[in-house]
Amino acid sequence: MFDPHDPLGIDDLLTDEDRAIRDTVRAWAADRVLPHVADWYERGEIPGIRELARELGSLGALGMQLTGYGCAGSSAVQYGLACLEVEAVDSGIRSLVSVQGSLAMYAIHRFGSEEQKLRWLPGMAAGEIIGCFGLTEPDHGSDPAGMRTYAKRDAGGDWVLTGRKMWITNGSVAGVAIVWARTDEGIRGFVVPTDRPGFSAPEIRHKWSLRASVTSELVLDEVRLPADAVLPEVTGLRGPLSCLSHARYGIVWGAMGAARTCFETALAYARSREQFGRPIAGFQLTQAKLADMAVELHKGILLAHHLGRRMDAGRLRPEQVSFGKLNNVREAIEICRTARTILGANGISLEYPVMRHATNLESVLTYEGTVEMHQLVLGKALTGVDAFR
Repeated sequence: MFDPHDPLGIDDLLTDEDRAIRDTVRAWAADRVLPHVADWYERGEIPGIRELARELGSLGALGMQLTGYGCAGSSAVQYGLACLEVEAVDSGIRSLVSVQGSLAMYAIHRFGSEEQKLRWLPGMAAGEIIGCFGLTEPDHGSDPAGMRTYAKRDAGGDWVLTGRKMWITNGSVAGVAIVWARTDEGIRGFVVPTDRPGFSAPEIRHKWSLRASVTSELVLDEVRLPADAVLPEVTGLRGPLSCLSHARYGIVWGAMGAARTCFETALAYARSREQFGRPIAGFQLTQAKLADMAVELHKGILLAHHLGRRMDAGRLRPEQVSFGKLNNVREAIEICRTARTILGANGISLEYPVMRHATNLESVLTYEGTVEMHQLVLGKALTGVDAFR
């Protein structure tokens, strides 16, 4: 029988373990987030975020793609499925998961010392410690090489960090920040406990997107750190960019979660909403919209699966992640906008999830690489010519 929710039979690609993980995360999100998230969005705050982090930790969803140190050691596909299910309820909650696991924890796991891993990763995997990732600055987003945050050594060997970071998810609730800074040796990453004197993280208010998410500025006013606070295994932009590539992979999946929710909302609404004496699902123009939405949604999910299999095989390239992020977020926004037209005036109401997902995806479209940056990454890979300068 044809399944309108899985028209290509993509579920056949999953193992029993894949389905079990997906279903566990889906059930948690439906129980703990979905009944409240519209209110959180409207209020512009997320009460109980620390408790949510601990619950996600108990599910094994934080740093789940990493191995050891309390991490679940799940496959890339399983991590992607979790991102899809979390973002199906809200992009802000998926951002919490992604920043924790794919940016902050990944940086420590990939580039940290054994002492740093033992100190931070078990607590972060359990959700007892929330992490953030400081790369973007007020004047430097797409061009991180221009960052002004600077770390210098003093005579005793300590590091002293000064600068500002902007648009930092989890910043105001984080217990540890991964901060990237210029040094005399090049760009380095630092593990910064947020209780250090000189560190502050004022929350950014008045957002119209990702409102069910904590977003902050990081201010570093001569924050003093011991010599061993630096991530020892990387120097240069390769460090933060590899972290971003890992996080972008989660977005490839997550955006399809938001799109799925909007598609299924529009499908159910079209079947029940009557105009001119019959459900609007019976009109050709509505069916054309639903068909196009379904095609792009499931193409995007197939693309995510393909990239996940490549990551599990150790063959995923950054250009391929850019391919997925560019396509899936762009198509997800279009699906949300089309769903809004099917719902008519109800499409702008928080009684339905469509407008919330659409506005959230406006942030997802530009964070961790704008459309233009991913186009240029692909353009360089296709032509062999660097157009960044």
